[in-house]
Amino acid sequence: MTSPASPRHPGARALPVIAPRGEFDYGTVPWLQEQIDAAVDEHGGLILDAGRITFIDSTVLTLILMTHQRTHLRIANLSPRLTHLFGVYGIDHVLRIYPTVSDARAA
Repeated sequence: MTSPASPRHPGARALPVIAPRGEFDYGTVPWLQEQIDAAVDEHGGLILDAGRITFIDSTVLTLILMTHQRTHLRIANLSPRLTHLFGVYGIDHVLRIYPTVSDARAA
């Protein structure tokens, strides 16, 4: 017997990919929050393709961590800058991070 996917563990359901680009900080985090909330509400999780994010501040780090705690979040395609930042804060050991979107989808 199979059980339906829960919001925390979407199972076989395909997670949508959101791929924001540019700089994200206090002023732009509401737009990113809306995109994340829409994906979570409809699909129970998401893949964040971070390959075109050039800058994030602490409000975005908080958003990422809160999203990780409430739903199934996979992060793919981190730039070297974001990889370093996540490592400095130690969140690279907490988050589900994948080298590519394909790897995140296959996980």
